[in-house]
This record gives sequence, C-alpha cells and structure tokens, in this order.
Amino acid sequence: MTFSTIEVLLVEDDPGDVELTQESLLDSKLKINQTVVNDGVEALDYLRKQNGYAKATRPDLILLDLNMPRKDGREVLAELKIDDNLKTIPVVVLTISEADQDILKSYELGCNCYVTKPAGLESVFTGYSNNRKFLVYRCKAAA
Repeated sequence: MTFSTIEVLLVEDDPGDVELTQESLLDSKLKINQTVVNDGVEALDYLRKQNGYAKATRPDLILLDLNMPRKDGREVLAELKIDDNLKTIPVVVLTISEADQDILKSYELGCNCYVTKPAGLESVFTGYSNNRKFLVYRCKAAA
C-alpha cells in the first residue's frame, strides 16, 4: 500500500510551538510536507495564492493557532468557511486555550477538530491511515 504525502499548513506565530508541532508531525511516521506561516494574514495570502504565494500548494490539512497578531485564528476560520474554494479543507484548531468559549466558537465557525497543544496533536495522528476523511471523523468524534 502506497501512501501519498499529506500537505499541512501550520499557522503559528510562536517559534517554540512551531518546533514542537514539527516534532509531533515527524513522530507520526506519516509522509508530511509542512509549510509554516506566522499569522492569519499570511495564512490567507498563502491559501489564496496572493502576495508572493502564487505557487503555494493547497494543503490537505490546516493546523491553526487561535491567538496570533494581525488576524487571529477565529477570523481566519470564519473567512475560510465562507470561501467556496477553501471551505472544504479540514481545519484543526491547535491552541493552548481550554476555555469553553474558544472551543464552542471554533466549532461554530466550522473547525473539524480542537486540540490543546502541545500534547493534543499526537492524539490526532495516532492510528491515522492516510485517509483525510478518517482524520476529520476522528476529530469530530473526540469532540
């Protein structure tokens, strides 16, 4: 059985959290090609192939922090889910916040999964069979 490479867009402003997330993804033993952008404005530019991102690869999965400068994760999520070209990309909110209001708002805005970092990310990829539908199902079932 041959697995394809999973394209992941990590939207994270904290270099330490970027490093921890990258380590978790490496530990997953999946074929992952990861792109990192530092805030919500840059994320939307990347996804819309604007402002220097004309050759950007459409991600199979977005890992999205909530609290970032310029445009936070909630704003990005809201814009993604009303954009016909982007709304089908699964979004995992990856944040330190365990606040009920952040969790509820993220699901209201259309996230597929909400995990707290850094430890929560490992559970998202445990048992992942390289099937994107499985990932979304697993995350929703865990919610």
